[in-house]
Amino acid sequence: MDIRMAGVTKVFDQDIVALEDVHLSVDSGEFLYLVGTTGSGKTTLLRILSREYIATRGQVTVGDRNLRKIGRSELPFYRREVGVVFQDFKLLSDLSALENVSFALEAMGLPPRIVQNRANEVIDQVGLWRRRFLKPPQLSGGEQQRVAIARAMASSPSVFLADEPTGNLDIRTSEEIMKLLLSINAAGTTVLVATHDRNMVDAYRQRLVELHNGRIRRDERRGRYLLDDEL
Repeated sequence: MDIRMAGVTKVFDQDIVALEDVHLSVDSGEFLYLVGTTGSGKTTLLRILSREYIATRGQVTVGDRNLRKIGRSELPFYRREVGVVFQDFKLLSDLSALENVSFALEAMGLPPRIVQNRANEVIDQVGLWRRRFLKPPQLSGGEQQRVAIARAMASSPSVFLADEPTGNLDIRTSEEIMKLLLSINAAGTTVLVATHDRNMVDAYRQRLVELHNGRIRRDERRGRYLLDDEL
């Protein structure tokens, strides 16, 4: 699905401006990096797209849905179309990797056979078939991230949002996670990745949008993490 943000501003209590007058268009099937210093607005932008936050001003559309006007009854159906990977994974520690994925599908009210087949499929796709019965505390950070990605993939979303997916991972594991995200994009999913990972951005060049103090500072095709004069 395509994404359109026009004049989007998000103000929190105590007049904290997280985003200000953001105009952004992302075509269906595009891959986009969001970069910027901590507090620049990256996470806020993703949470507006996942509909965790509502923009204070401006228009936000994802596909044919206006996110400022979407009704409560329609929200669960919208979220099935948007896969989200959080910074802290948000896995259930008492469930196995496979059960974490299954639980997300069960919450959608899908029949048990479909839940079982789809959970097995995505766990295999992220390379965790042999580890599927282990619980999160028994998995490495990279493996937990793979479970989180599998869970987000399970509903076959049209939009995939990842917030610092390679944070605190070693270089080799980060590369594996990035290749997995690129494979999701190659299947036709629109992917937005908020990241501080300069190495991955420069190694896997894609469209790059830099935020600074809640505003878009630059928007480049195949952009580098830093401007040439900052290298």
